[in-house]
Amino acid sequence: MTDIDLTPGFVVHRGRGAFNAAFFGAMGPVLEQSLRPHKRRVFADLPTTVVELGAGVGANLRYLSPGSTLVAVEPNVPMHRRLQAAAHRHGIDLDLRERVAEHTGLPDRSVDCVISSLVLCTVADPAAVLAEVRRILRPGGTYRFVEHVAAKDGTPTRWVQRVLRRPWAWTFEGCSCERDLAVALRAAGFDHVGIDPFRLHTPFVPFNTQIAGIARA
Repeated sequence: MTDIDLTPGFVVHRGRGAFNAAFFGAMGPVLEQSLRPHKRRVFADLPTTVVELGAGVGANLRYLSPGSTLVAVEPNVPMHRRLQAAAHRHGIDLDLRERVAEHTGLPDRSVDCVISSLVLCTVADPAAVLAEVRRILRPGGTYRFVEHVAAKDGTPTRWVQRVLRRPWAWTFEGCSCERDLAVALRAAGFDHVGIDPFRLHTPFVPFNTQIAGIARA
């Protein structure tokens, strides 16, 4: 399998991209069942136009009202067919952009809301992504997130995350299970950041430590 160059610093591997599209297409409903209470809270009352970083196969479309517009920033082309079909089912106007989260191509201060779930773990530079979010948000706009993070040092989950770090990242397109994203969010320069940690109980142990919250520009 060959790789596809997109923007500087990012490469999509065809084989792993297709695997992840199939994996999240099949396992998405299972993961969504665990994440839904937290998503319902932070994705409540979304505006009629939303930018989503790493829209994947459309797991978050259910939280938009029919007739809304989703500007979907998704570099993994094998995801696109499932995402387009899901948008059609939910009655969402899809503006699909094959770009990475660090370089959305959107104008400064042009959007009211950005969302992401299980994305900051995969990007090459979380700080650059958060700077991009701040750049495109209007004053008072919100960034709403549900992300998985490193467990506390010394815990069994942290040990598993450390042991599985390399194979996990290789399989899931660079996904790191050892990032302290709460610290990154608080250091990103938002006016206010609210973060709630929580834990899932799934067989995917490195994935079970999570945060959800809203950052305001």
